[in-house]
Amino acid sequence: MSPHFSRRELLNFVAAAGGTHAVYQTSRALGLLADSTPPASLNLSPVGSAARTAVVLGAGIAGLTVAYELERAGYGVTIIEASHRVGGRNMTVRSGDVIDELGQRQVCQFDDEPNLYFNAGPARIPGHHQRTLKYCRDLNVPLIVKANFARNAYHQDDASFAGRPVRLGHYVADARGFLSELLHKAVDKNQFDQALSADDRERLLEFVTAFGDLDDSGNYAGSRRAGYARGYQSPEEYRSPLPFDDMLGGDFWKWVYTASENPDWGDPLMEVPGGMDGIVQAFVRELSSPITLNAPVQSIDVTADGVDVVFCQQGVLHQVSADYCFNSIPAHFLPGIPSNLPREYKNALAALKPNKLMKIGLQMKRRFWEEEGIYGGTTLTSQPIGELWYPSHDIHAQKGVVIGAYTHGDGCATWSTMTPSERLRAAAECGERIHSGYAELVESGVSVPWERMNHMMGCSVHWTEALRQQHFDVLRRPVAGRHYLVGDQMSYHPTWQEGAFASAEYALLDLDKRVRSDSAVGRLA
Repeated sequence: MSPHFSRRELLNFVAAAGGTHAVYQTSRALGLLADSTPPASLNLSPVGSAARTAVVLGAGIAGLTVAYELERAGYGVTIIEASHRVGGRNMTVRSGDVIDELGQRQVCQFDDEPNLYFNAGPARIPGHHQRTLKYCRDLNVPLIVKANFARNAYHQDDASFAGRPVRLGHYVADARGFLSELLHKAVDKNQFDQALSADDRERLLEFVTAFGDLDDSGNYAGSRRAGYARGYQSPEEYRSPLPFDDMLGGDFWKWVYTASENPDWGDPLMEVPGGMDGIVQAFVRELSSPITLNAPVQSIDVTADGVDVVFCQQGVLHQVSADYCFNSIPAHFLPGIPSNLPREYKNALAALKPNKLMKIGLQMKRRFWEEEGIYGGTTLTSQPIGELWYPSHDIHAQKGVVIGAYTHGDGCATWSTMTPSERLRAAAECGERIHSGYAELVESGVSVPWERMNHMMGCSVHWTEALRQQHFDVLRRPVAGRHYLVGDQMSYHPTWQEGAFASAEYALLDLDKRVRSDSAVGRLA
């Protein structure tokens, strides 16, 4: 290990190793883990002969959940969806599917095979997303384990290792080894503000030796955890340690090292075999309520005893009136829809901006990643594609679909100005720097930039702490007890299905409380 590094570099490197704790504490401080508590019991009060009705705006996960639960309680439900499809951002793309991008309509050219699909929206379910898992169980949606972190996948950073890809397992093993060596030396010399007892010192030395796979002298000289340099037909030989200076190069390692330990990304993760929209299809099978597609909302009017909604379908205006409205239209669209929502409510909506997220799905002629010992997992790169995901399902099939790009925020800017064909070429060129021959293996592909998708134009809401403190409670309160704003946008877990389920749960519990209260008053009268 090179001795030439600054205190600043060392502290940054140590911070990377402690990143999991920092992510967890930050998430708690911002309330981001609030939605991981056990789901509430949604035993809504049956309407009986009251004949209560609800209109649901948007047939994404939140809207479908609301409709499902209200139907079970006896409500009459009407579902209005602006798009040509059900599911919102839960979108699995298969052969022949339309990608409804603004001005750049695409049709998926994947082979018509059940294992060739692309989850353009949610693609993984963490083990602590209890609401998502509950509905999968209740609706008989099968789940399989998804490999999110694979030690044989790659870390590729243009600012380190001369831009060549390095196996993630090699990187992580060496990072732990180098860090442990530094800690071992500090402990060995007792260089702490408060001296360790002899027993504490001995136990800590044993711990860092095991953690970093150090030798008897407390030095890191490589580890079997980094993987084999040669196969089993010759004496064991492990990969040589990576240059420490290269590991400190650039900033990419600050999140690469701990990415798999983020509460939402850490194993075990799950997925729906055949596509994440299996959850959407399960809801639709259970619903008897009509779902009106291709029907953008034109106006919303909250009255003293209900909500009137006007929508347009095939150039004709229609009105539906209901006792309650559950609205999952993206918040950034609502200021442009005529309504009588309160001024404070409209101001809150106008303050919110959508997140950006883009994915590219590529059908490959053969599953070359398995030839390199990669079975599922994610390669992380500093290139514009951000991430490259390998499928966990259908191992050893002839072909497969990889997520050839997954980027968000400012990383979407370049992609949004490209044509779909330009995106595919650019993604193939980036992949070539990780896997030799990658570009030639691309058969077809589609790109889904959510900031350009019709009826979406973004990916949920970008909540800052200041915005949440100022506007969240305003928007979560039902207008006149009749109009509820739902969707993952109204949760502490935006962009995740868990957030959508949580927002539906909150709104339904609030409605049920009001209905029970009104019923009690009626009985007393």
